[in-house]
Amino acid sequence: MARLEVQNVNHSFGFTEILNDINFTLEKGEVLSIVGPSGGGKTTLLHLCAKLLKLEEGKIRNSFKSSSFAFQEPRLLPWKNVLDNISLGLIAKGEKKKTALEKSKKIALQFGLEVEDFEKFPKDLSGGMRQRVSFARALVVEPELLFLDEPFSALDIGLKKELQNILIEKIENKELSILFITHDLMEAIRLSNKVLLLKADPGQIVKSFDYDISHKQRNDEFVYNECAKLLQDNTIISTFELELK
Repeated sequence: MARLEVQNVNHSFGFTEILNDINFTLEKGEVLSIVGPSGGGKTTLLHLCAKLLKLEEGKIRNSFKSSSFAFQEPRLLPWKNVLDNISLGLIAKGEKKKTALEKSKKIALQFGLEVEDFEKFPKDLSGGMRQRVSFARALVVEPELLFLDEPFSALDIGLKKELQNILIEKIENKELSILFITHDLMEAIRLSNKVLLLKADPGQIVKSFDYDISHKQRNDEFVYNECAKLLQDNTIISTFELELK
């Protein structure tokens, strides 16, 4: 079965140690979130797992057949329209342009874009629309593993929940495994099977939390209650420096 295994990973930038002895496994069909304060090494770890950074020490084994990435910023090509941006990965994989564009139209509509948006360029789109395009581009290639780097952080509550529901449907249908970086505990609880807490200076995993309940059963009340429990956890309090001064 496909999995992502991270063993004894250390990483430094110059003389600054960023990550220390990171170990975890992401199994097929799971969502694993890594939460922690800003500057703690979360994005560096994600980039190492996605092979966007060279691994210095330790081992990372990825047996998923395909993967894609959604960033905090949409990172769309400004000279390409919506459909051309979405179809980039398909064409890079060797799909004929006509087929790639048809698939891009279908997923664009699923992500709430309108037909009249298809020919627009990124400069003509709102921030929320650009993020819809970014998600569509990441998922149109039907990856087995999706890397998410805080992609909901700049979105309003309604759009955030809408995009999360699209992901949840794919997760429930066993179409997707996700490694998700966030500093938002509520996002992590809503989406994850397991949450790893990464403390900073250097980044180390200090605690994990498991959620076995179906994603579709995680209503707002469940998420709020679980978040309240986490905020009373001493390790969470010290990691996020929540102590009252």
